[in-house]
Amino acid sequence: MTRTEAVDSPDDGALKTPDRLRRRASRLLSQLTTRSDRLVTEGLAQADAHKWHYATLASLQDFGPGSQAALSERTGIYRSDMVGVLNELAERDLVERVPDPDDRRRNLITISTQGRRHLHRLDKVLDDLHDELLAPLSPAERDQLVRLLTRLLDHHTQNP
Repeated sequence: MTRTEAVDSPDDGALKTPDRLRRRASRLLSQLTTRSDRLVTEGLAQADAHKWHYATLASLQDFGPGSQAALSERTGIYRSDMVGVLNELAERDLVERVPDPDDRRRNLITISTQGRRHLHRLDKVLDDLHDELLAPLSPAERDQLVRLLTRLLDHHTQNP
């Protein structure tokens, strides 16, 4: 165990971490992000998926077919990385590529029936992981946290 892990372990972190650190929202968000990312990454891996798979399938389900560039913008996945994500999803028959009728030089990506089923399974996996992550909070507190985080993120992405 590293010194940092010992200082911030959940069993006695409140006793060993200085109050001035425990009161810093940036530090709390950073530490929670690390734990959340690990939980989600490991949970999706058990379901044979990655965060980028989920983001791409969710975008296709919610917004409909799109080009690689459009999917990159919708999901925040770099265009160069999107190629690999789409290749992985296509190999598993979770998405389909069809020529764009408006521009034959590019493809439109659509979610397949199998992709919809997989997305539904991943929604359940993520629901369970979020229940684990947010276990100490009541449903009302969870909703409030999501609203507050959304407000913060919207502010900082609109005013970089």
